[in-house]
Amino acid sequence: MNLARWMVVGSVISWLAVTAIAGPATRLEVLLGMLGPLLVTVVSWVMADRTYRTAPERLTPFMVTSFAFKLVFFGGYMALALAWLGLAPVPFVASFTAYYITLHMTEAAGLRRLFAGPAAPVAIR
Repeated sequence: MNLARWMVVGSVISWLAVTAIAGPATRLEVLLGMLGPLLVTVVSWVMADRTYRTAPERLTPFMVTSFAFKLVFFGGYMALALAWLGLAPVPFVASFTAYYITLHMTEAAGLRRLFAGPAAPVAIR
């Protein structure tokens, strides 16, 4: 659950930084490029964490179902944002791509840490 908070805090701080640098003209595009991936990864992480802690054998089927849902959701989200809302495509797609990759890599690192267990040794080289 703590990882979800870090994802939210990091995303909001980075959105504020990008908005300060790029200016208010791209504020909405960057915000909406962030919100879709953030919402999906936070929900996915919380559900995966709970599933693994209660019934680890159900995690793989959950992840497959989650992947299928994400495929459909993100296709609709992109179409809605670009066609219906008429957002500027370059800042929206750049923001969406950056947050999508970063947040899913963060979720993957969280899963790796979860699988390692609480007493996993730390290798010092």
